[in-house]
Amino acid sequence: MTISVRGKLEWLFLLAMIVGGACVAWGVGRPESDAVQRNLNYVGLMILVIAAVGSLGAFRRAHRKLLLHLGEQLESVQGDMEGHVVLDRSDEDGREARPVNRGLASLGKQMEDFRLANRALMIHARLAKTQQKQSENILGLVSDAVFVTNRFDELIFANQAAEHLLGFQLNASMRRNIDKVLTDGVLIRLIREARSTGLNHPRQVVEHMFDAHHIPQTFRVTLNCVPGPNGALSAVVVILHDVTREKEIERTKTEFVANVSHELKTPLASIKAYTEMLMDGEVTDPEGVREFYKTISGEAERLHGMIDRILMVSRIEAGAIPVALEPVSMTAVIKQVMSVIAPQVQAKQIQIEEELPPVYYQVEADYDLICQAVLNLASNAVKYTPDKGMIRIAVLVDEHRGVVTTEISDTGVGIPAEDLGRVFDKFYRVRSNNSVAPGTGLGLPLAKFIVETIHNGSISVISEPGVGSTFSFELPLVA
Repeated sequence: MTISVRGKLEWLFLLAMIVGGACVAWGVGRPESDAVQRNLNYVGLMILVIAAVGSLGAFRRAHRKLLLHLGEQLESVQGDMEGHVVLDRSDEDGREARPVNRGLASLGKQMEDFRLANRALMIHARLAKTQQKQSENILGLVSDAVFVTNRFDELIFANQAAEHLLGFQLNASMRRNIDKVLTDGVLIRLIREARSTGLNHPRQVVEHMFDAHHIPQTFRVTLNCVPGPNGALSAVVVILHDVTREKEIERTKTEFVANVSHELKTPLASIKAYTEMLMDGEVTDPEGVREFYKTISGEAERLHGMIDRILMVSRIEAGAIPVALEPVSMTAVIKQVMSVIAPQVQAKQIQIEEELPPVYYQVEADYDLICQAVLNLASNAVKYTPDKGMIRIAVLVDEHRGVVTTEISDTGVGIPAEDLGRVFDKFYRVRSNNSVAPGTGLGLPLAKFIVETIHNGSISVISEPGVGSTFSFELPLVA
C-alpha cells in the first residue's frame, strides 16, 4: 500500500493561504476609512483561516490514515511475521517509516522464534506427559506394592497393588499426609526416617511384618530417596515385596534338614551299634547273631525306603518320572495295596472294613503312581491306629458328578485342628504325634502331589483328636 501525505487538496489549501496572506499584507498600514482595503483585509483573513483549518484537517486525516495503516500492519504481524509498513519513497514520511519497518521486522523475527520455541516446549510437555503415563501404567502392573511420598510426607503416587495392600484409594488420598493414609505406625516411621536421612543413606532395606487384611505377612521394605534438581531430597519411593512364602520355604528347608538328619541318623545308629557288637564278638550263639543280622537288615531297609521317598518326591516334582495314564479300577488298586500292608495290619490286629464297587468302574490314572498314593494313605492309617483298632476303606462312585471318591478312615490318635492345614506340607509332622510313630513327613505330600498335580484330582482330610482321621480323594470317572 502507498501513502502520500500531500495531494491536490493540500496544494489548493497552500495556494489559498498565499492569496489570503497577500490580501492581508496589502491592507496593512492603510487608513481604516478606506472601505475597500478593510474588506480586502477581512477577505484575506477569512481565506487564511479557512486554508489553515483545511490544511489542519487534511493533515489530521493523513495522520489518522497512517496510524490506521500501522495498526493493520501490526495486527497482520501476528499472522504474518514478514509484515511491515510500505511508504512511498518519494514521500518525506518514507524516511520516518524505515525505523518502524526495521522494528517490525525485528519484532516479527522475535515472535517467530518465540512461536517455534513454544511449539518445541509443547511437544516436550506432551512427550513428558506420555512417558509419565507409560511409567505409571508399568508400575501399575507390578505385583509389588509401590508408592511415592514427597519431601512433606504427602502421598503423590501409588500403584494398584499398594492400594489393595494398604487399603486406600489414590484419588482420595493424593497430596494427603501419610499419617492420614497409612495405618501401620512402623511403616510411617520408616518413611520419615528415610526422608530425614535420605541424603546420607539413599537406599534402605528392612524386613517388616504386619497384618495385611488380617493375615500376618512378612515384607521386604525398600526405601529409595530421590534427589531433586538442587540436590535436596525430592521424593521417597517405597517398595513392599511379600517374602512370606520365601520365609516359609526357608523355614521348611531348615525343618527338612533337621528332620531328615534325625530320621537318617536313627537307622544308621542302629546299624552301626549292631555291627560293632558283632565285630566285637559280644554275641556268639547262632540265634543271637541271626537276630542282630535281622535287625541290621530291617534298619537298612527302612533307610532305603526313606531315601527312595525323598528321591521320588524330587523326581515327581521335577517331572522326571514318566506318567502313563490308562483306565484303572480303584477296586483293583485297593486290593493290591491291602496285600502289601497285610503284615503290618496283622501284627497290630487291626480290623479292616472294605466297601468296594465292581471293577468296571474305572478312573484314568497311572497305576503305579496311584497305588503309591493309596499305599501312603493306608500306611499312615495303620501307623497311627492303636492295636485292635479299625480301618475302613471305601470307594464311592458318583455317576451324576462323574467322580470316584476313595476314603480311608481310621480310629487312630487324630490330628489337632491347628495342624490340619499343614499335614500336606513336605516334611511337616504333627508334634503331638511324633512319639506315636516314626516318619519323615513325606508320605502325605507325595500323595497330594500324585492326586492333584498328576491326575487333576483333589484330596482332603477331616480329623478329630482321639477319634480318628478320614483321608479322601476324588478322581474323574471314565465313561
